[in-house]
Amino acid sequence: MSKFHGTGVALVTPFNADGSVDFDGLKNLINYQIEGKVEYLVSLGTTGEASTLNKEEKKKIWEFTAEVNNGRIPLVAGLGGNNTAELVAEIKNFEINGYDAILSASPYYNKPTQEGIYQHYKAVSESSALPVFLYNVPGRTASNVSAETTCRLASDFKNIIGIKEASANFDQFNQILRDKPEDFMLISGDDPASLPMIAMGAVGIISVIGNALPQQFSDMIRLCLAGDFKAAAPLHLSLIEITRMIFAEGNPAGVKAALKHLGVCGDQVRLPLVTISKELERNIIAEVEKLKA
Repeated sequence: MSKFHGTGVALVTPFNADGSVDFDGLKNLINYQIEGKVEYLVSLGTTGEASTLNKEEKKKIWEFTAEVNNGRIPLVAGLGGNNTAELVAEIKNFEINGYDAILSASPYYNKPTQEGIYQHYKAVSESSALPVFLYNVPGRTASNVSAETTCRLASDFKNIIGIKEASANFDQFNQILRDKPEDFMLISGDDPASLPMIAMGAVGIISVIGNALPQQFSDMIRLCLAGDFKAAAPLHLSLIEITRMIFAEGNPAGVKAALKHLGVCGDQVRLPLVTISKELERNIIAEVEKLKA
């Protein structure tokens, strides 16, 4: 599973002015990522605004993404939800051609116990023909997947191969790294935390800022994985301000503003999200220009 070491990018979903999916923009974005030498792509994760897409739109996006990628780099599909039975049915019906794994966020809103989270992922594992990445993002789900639950799942289900960890809890990362099976992958879910997490033993990142700056970000991650933190540190520090800015008024509105400036795709988002303020947009553009210089 070393193909998932390095930079994965959680792709945004470009929209036209009328709110429809912009497939030309999506094609541009996929090619932009591959030209930027990222290691793999994630289609319809949280950053892809999957919660505002209907089933037919998601199916078309997954198929189109696999077609455009054409096997050039690995693909991961975001398949999550808080209705376990419905999610299991979606996974069973998912067309796996062109995809290498699924990424499944822990159930949101319900606030299940750790046993509930375990049983949810047990059902996901048993229904999936593809390897599974857990996704712990308490800031969005309102519940944490504990280190104990993560390692229990990793030990009990061989097709659960890693976790995208966005808890910002370094004690939890330590526990996972200490107790996990040897080949289970810890992946950063927060761009600014990627360097210290790799220093601890993580194998990479599933990134948001990589949408806009794939070359700069993936270069930095490769240096980290090579153990050259002295060379990686200046790149890491140079990206702190742009990363802060793109999340200042919500994700993915910020990174879409950067992508619009770069000519990759537009900045439209779907309600309840809205485009960022003009002041923040100006600041993001200025920071992108500085990084390009």
